Amino acid sequence: MTVTTLTIDCGGGGIKGSVLDEAGTMRTTPIRVPTPYPMGPDRFVETLVNLAGKLPRATRATVGMPGMIRHGVVIATPHYVTKSGPRSKVDPRLVEAWQSFDARSALTAAFGVPTLVLNDAEVHGAGVVSGTGLELVLTLGTGLGCAVFDGGTLAPHMELSQAPVRWGLSYDTYIGEAERRRLGDAFWSRRVRAVVEALRPVFLWDRLYLGGGNSRRIRPDQLERMGDDVVVVPNTAGIVGGVRAWSLPLPG
Repeated sequence: MTVTTLTIDCGGGGIKGSVLDEAGTMRTTPIRVPTPYPMGPDRFVETLVNLAGKLPRATRATVGMPGMIRHGVVIATPHYVTKSGPRSKVDPRLVEAWQSFDARSALTAAFGVPTLVLNDAEVHGAGVVSGTGLELVLTLGTGLGCAVFDGGTLAPHMELSQAPVRWGLSYDTYIGEAERRRLGDAFWSRRVRAVVEALRPVFLWDRLYLGGGNSRRIRPDQLERMGDDVVVVPNTAGIVGGVRAWSLPLPG
């Protein structure tokens, strides 16, 4: 039996998906739809099912979404609790609706196939890590995503994005899309490098991967100054990683 994987990468601004074969090759052109707001769990599931309906049928599914996800259950998600998207007002009713939502069970039932639900940076990392040493993945998009792998084993998730960094701003805000637009790519790239250098003594990684839609916007001069142990990887890893995620040793 040929195993195919529906992979859906859920972001703050858009949700995209494709179907891949066992080698991680896309069998169809990825489809992207804007993330609808306000979006509670029911609308989330409906949106993903509608997206999947436009793609070939798969034998299993992988979904990456922002926030703290433990064993397929949403502990907290930063964007989907807002009224109209990132940086808009938080709706307490959505906070309550999302908390402890068993996304894996809900999507397994909705898709009708076994489904794996992880943080989006973790799926991204699955597509790029070598499995050797301590590897850190940071995704730069609407906000900041983070995943840590030790010898190819995924570590328990940390919501680094919500930690304060400067001026009362979280990492999510400090190097997120809104600040990139405000600062311009040159100054934003300097800020990204400053964050990388500040995190270096915290993680002491063997390799740092910078992914997400905005990683390609880092200026070459700033990337060069980060060192040879820092690598920019394609944003398509968020889709391709959906296959390798099934073979990852996951936290107990």
